[in-house]
Amino acid sequence: MINPEKRKKQLAAFDQLLTIMDELREKCPWDKKQTIESLRHLTIEETFELSDAIMDNDLDEISKELGDILLHIVFYARIGDEKNAFDIAKVIEQLNNKLIRRHPHIYGDTAVDNEEEVKQNWEKIKLKEKGNTSVLGGVPKSLPALIKAMRIQEKARGVGFDWEEKHQVWEKVEEELAEFRENFDASGELPVNKEEATKEFGDLMFSLINYSRFIGVNPEEALEKTNRKFIYRFQYLENEAKSSGKTLSEMSLEEMDAYWEAAKSKE
Repeated sequence: MINPEKRKKQLAAFDQLLTIMDELREKCPWDKKQTIESLRHLTIEETFELSDAIMDNDLDEISKELGDILLHIVFYARIGDEKNAFDIAKVIEQLNNKLIRRHPHIYGDTAVDNEEEVKQNWEKIKLKEKGNTSVLGGVPKSLPALIKAMRIQEKARGVGFDWEEKHQVWEKVEEELAEFRENFDASGELPVNKEEATKEFGDLMFSLINYSRFIGVNPEEALEKTNRKFIYRFQYLENEAKSSGKTLSEMSLEEMDAYWEAAKSKE
């Protein structure tokens, strides 16, 4: 249910943002100088800052970072308006129209029974809209490899190309792991063919990412949590070593492991 007063306040806040953007673009030396190209790397940085806030579950920081990203959207739209290419109204109208088209179960007569059917419809409609000759044509080339693997698998599933059962996916993981271990046994003394090892390790990672999808685990989020856990433990180790008057290079592996275990117990 829409709250009229709340909506009025939201629209007023957005109107003020557009006014501020106009004033900054006309009067501020830095803002006047910016281009779509110069803002690109800043937008990427802001997106990662939002990601950090989400991982920290810091709702106040999430709100602030969303504001920064909204500023960038308004900034791009203002520059687009100056080029007579698009303005913020066109950006929003295009988004509105797309959302309506891709939700025919809400704005049309399509019937769906579950979330999976919604996603399948979305991918099919998207494929028609973009005129791609491949379902995978919409996956950005510059996505980080782990996230790209996730999106490739999701899009393939959207048109029915996927494993049927979870155990089949795990069997594939075991197959890839056994193959990798057989060809690149760490105890062997023969030199490793790095090109072949890279290829096989990629297959193993792809199958693990696929399995994570089947059990509802986001592999990017899982790996980032492990990164943060390692950083915490390692920095604890560094601090404890410093407190004892030692550097890590002066400590035995056994000594470091004792601090590592202590860090684990404090998590």
